[in-house]
Amino acid sequence: MAKIAYILLCHKDPEGIIAQAQRLTAAGDCVSIHFDGRANRDHFEKIRLALADNPGVVFARRRIKCGWGQWSLVEATLLALRRAAEAFPRATHFYMLSGDCMPIKSAEYAHQFLEREDVDYIESFDFYASDWIKTGIKEERLIYRHWFNERTHKAWFYRSMDWQKRLGLARKVPADLAMQIGSQWWCLRRRTVEAVLEFIDTRRDVMRFFRTTWIPDETFFQTVVRHLVPESDLRTRPLTFLMFTDYGMPVTFYNDHYDLLLSQDYLFARKISPDAKDLKQRLGELYAAKGRRFAISNEGRSLFRFLTGRGRIGRRFAPRFWESETSLGRERKLMMVTCKKWHVAKRLVDRVRNVTNLPAMDYLFNEGSTPLPDLGGIQSNLEKRTRHRRALVRMLFDYWQTDRLIFCIDPASVDLMQDFYNDKAQVRLLEIECDFTDEYLIGHARRVGLAGDRTPQETLNRLLPTIRYDVKFESDRIRECNFPGHYRIRQSASVDENTVPLAEFFDIPTDKAQDIARTDYLFVD
Repeated sequence: MAKIAYILLCHKDPEGIIAQAQRLTAAGDCVSIHFDGRANRDHFEKIRLALADNPGVVFARRRIKCGWGQWSLVEATLLALRRAAEAFPRATHFYMLSGDCMPIKSAEYAHQFLEREDVDYIESFDFYASDWIKTGIKEERLIYRHWFNERTHKAWFYRSMDWQKRLGLARKVPADLAMQIGSQWWCLRRRTVEAVLEFIDTRRDVMRFFRTTWIPDETFFQTVVRHLVPESDLRTRPLTFLMFTDYGMPVTFYNDHYDLLLSQDYLFARKISPDAKDLKQRLGELYAAKGRRFAISNEGRSLFRFLTGRGRIGRRFAPRFWESETSLGRERKLMMVTCKKWHVAKRLVDRVRNVTNLPAMDYLFNEGSTPLPDLGGIQSNLEKRTRHRRALVRMLFDYWQTDRLIFCIDPASVDLMQDFYNDKAQVRLLEIECDFTDEYLIGHARRVGLAGDRTPQETLNRLLPTIRYDVKFESDRIRECNFPGHYRIRQSASVDENTVPLAEFFDIPTDKAQDIARTDYLFVD
């Protein structure tokens, strides 16, 4: 009889991870957990203590700090996989999951499904001939060495690649490997897993090669498994149901998608919204069900394409089901930094990025040149960003795989602030109060077209009180909104006075907040 060892990679939601592990092991299966080394240590301890007495749960021997697109994701998977293979000798199959996955079939059905055929389930398409990669670099993923992360060090990522091109440092793929690509969500038999582990112990050349490829979680297992396993023993498909939006981001499922998910020809689905409590409860109960029959219609992707097409040509008969929940998510923290002196806010968020490694952006809705990742076009201009503001911010949360996001916003954009405060997310606002000299205000008047280089001094003198009042009016308007979680730092305050609101606003240790508050060039005009 099939016995599944689930390889669970996660970085948040300790209560959800505990519930998932208990649910899977209660059905007779087992779980090997890798909890991201970058994640909250207290969360890891909570998971470890809660599952300490569960014989069906083990943890990877080391916690790797994982980064999207980097080898660390494969390394974390291999650690959890090796631990599972050692700890659970009776496991017949090893199934990759994330913390956002939930079962959409019963354990009974899953076991019977895996017993039907003695095969491995893994997407593995020809890397060069397939169109699996829709946008971005392709061959460059392999032939150049990638030491920098495109999301966190974008300039260095492309600079390094460009230098390698100029110096003729392109490398060859290991000669005996046929490069493959596909989804990272696979289910492999024990003998395949044992063959993979033996392969990585003996083929150091292959390991060295993949360590500096880009997004190796989409190529490593896919290539190695096809290298080791006859094609007749492979099914080029995942057993986890997932879909992507027009913008290349994963579709998130909510409470009203229960029936749709159960009708798909898959065992699990991702991503399940953290806010979909009812859906999670129903799917959790489903996994333990006995004698449950499932009518497979598998219409999910075709329905998705149909509704997308109707929306494009203006004949949208119903809301797109993947947009039924517009919230950013209750567990997410959105931090807005506002300051009339844009350069001051930009310096602050740049310092925050360097000190805390939190994803932080400049004037997202006020400045078209603000650097953003490619999200399929939704980020291309200010009109689109503003019109689809919640979708954009939700995609940025997903892109950086974070629960905390920072961006700058102009003090005049009170309506935008109010809209985000109406969301279910945890929203905060940091107001930076600057000193405004007459010289600065005159310069501001010239920048916005209220004055020119030849405007007489007496005219400027008459303008100054109006401009100063306008700046004060914006600050007063923000205060009149009585936004919860409204923090302030002041140019005239001491380092210690500004440290406290910075630590509370960004949820960071006092020493890091003090380091940011000490930035000597922060308020320089």
